[in-house]
Amino acid sequence: MPASILGEGGHLSEAAMTRDTATRLSCPSCGSAFVAQVLGDNGGISYVCTACGHSWS
Repeated sequence: MPASILGEGGHLSEAAMTRDTATRLSCPSCGSAFVAQVLGDNGGISYVCTACGHSWS
């Protein structure tokens, strides 16, 4: 039984790493991964690079 639990744990951590990579944003201006998600003026979602200050939506 412990072997099957460990096997599932490895499978779940791989899925978490894939999901993390798929949702990671980078700044289109400087390429930095330091991006903050902010609420836009009209309720939309915008992003701001905390490295260079570039913002986009």
